[in-house]
Amino acid sequence: MNLKRKTQILIVVTITIFVGRKAHADFIFGEPENLGPTINSSVWEGEFDISSDGLELYFGSDRPGSRGKWDIWVTRRKTEVDPWENPTNLGVLVNGSYEDFAPSISSDGLSLYFSSNRPGGSGGYELWVTKREKLEDQWGEPVNLGPIVNSSAYDAKPSLSSDGLSLFFGSNREKTGTPHSALCYIYVTTRPTTNDPWSEPVRLGPTVNTGLEYDSDWPSISDNGLSLYFSRWVSENEDAELWVATRTSVLDPWSHSVSLGLYGATPKFSADGSIMYFASISYGGYGEGDLFQVPIDPVVDINGDGIVDSADMCIIVENWGTDNSLCDIGPTPFGDGIVDVQDLIVLAEHLFEEFPPAEEVE
Repeated sequence: MNLKRKTQILIVVTITIFVGRKAHADFIFGEPENLGPTINSSVWEGEFDISSDGLELYFGSDRPGSRGKWDIWVTRRKTEVDPWENPTNLGVLVNGSYEDFAPSISSDGLSLYFSSNRPGGSGGYELWVTKREKLEDQWGEPVNLGPIVNSSAYDAKPSLSSDGLSLFFGSNREKTGTPHSALCYIYVTTRPTTNDPWSEPVRLGPTVNTGLEYDSDWPSISDNGLSLYFSRWVSENEDAELWVATRTSVLDPWSHSVSLGLYGATPKFSADGSIMYFASISYGGYGEGDLFQVPIDPVVDINGDGIVDSADMCIIVENWGTDNSLCDIGPTPFGDGIVDVQDLIVLAEHLFEEFPPAEEVE
């Protein structure tokens, strides 16, 4: 597909650490690439999720063959370098005559959370879960998450943490107006173990939810739980802008947020962090909304002198064993919370590459 414009954006997230000292983690987005006509159709392909092994992609669509206005479909591939196969409908147990969409797959692949306006709950759009005993089994009868999690308003677009103990979602329960997702805030419900019930949802703070009429939705929690990707709206007539909020540990509040400079929803990442997948209406395509992927390249010029060299390596060694995010560049693109051999590996892969000096974004 020929895109109207090439998108190449330098993102610099600035985090204050220690005594007012500042660190920055840099990465560059390449050009968004449509996932192609095997997945994208002439209608809508929207909210989606990818299994932890990268071999199953679940998405919502109103394509022909759907049982309701929206159904959940899945496409598979044999390896991460193989093409996606033709999508299949999840079947009558999961997809009814209503709207079923926004899937979120658990890290073990045995639980699938999703949104639906089917009857059986508190009213409106609600959160449901379907399970299976083994990966090769069919999905079972969906179960409503119940009145502690769901409200009588609009509760949708779940994103399950990798440990299965936090569930982020959008809701307009505290707002007035239409159930349009732009009127949502992002909430999180938690549980001590995967065998415990979900707790009363809590609205995230102003780092994520600004309190404006058109606010945040479509949350997507990172595997390590330290980054929350979400969409922020300006109006109902424009595509939402992708943002990311960060925190230093899963027990800390979200302390910083920055725009990614791309437009769309529900970003997901490949296992090696080199590709971001997202849904969008802003980059052309085959239908009203398509799924895309975009490459991510780390910027490893740590001291900002325009070249990756021994000076950058010395900075990593000086910070060995710390959580200094300036040096935590591996695994790509977001690091693992500690300066170690993974960071040297990433730096070595880019040794002697030249970069323009990055400007910090506060």
